[in-house]
Amino acid sequence: MPALFVVLFIVTFFPMILAFIGGYLRYKHVDNFDNRHPREQQAELTGVASRILAAQKNAWEALIFYSAVTLLAFYSSVNLRELSGAAILFLACRVLHPIFYALDLALFRSLIFMVGWLSCVYIAVRAFLAV
Repeated sequence: MPALFVVLFIVTFFPMILAFIGGYLRYKHVDNFDNRHPREQQAELTGVASRILAAQKNAWEALIFYSAVTLLAFYSSVNLRELSGAAILFLACRVLHPIFYALDLALFRSLIFMVGWLSCVYIAVRAFLAV
């Protein structure tokens, strides 16, 4: 199976993993878990709990973009195995992104986000050029 699809499978778990971590931090932050008004409770978060919530939202956005470029590549005539490097680079960026977010390293977080985003752009360009 091409790395492009293996990476897609792996990154689908990231938003949920971050949701579990965020839920734990939310409970720890406010001493309860308000399931009736979770958005209001999330709005009160600060520090690492707030940053993990933001990282989770970003993980959903990145998953959508990567899914789209994966479909583009699949339906083009590009050799999917040639995109393995870009896929692995995207995965590495998605692993590092929430870590930098949690540690409040904004510059590194932004740089790693951009590298991951550019790896997706590379996949999309290769797909369009192969058509």
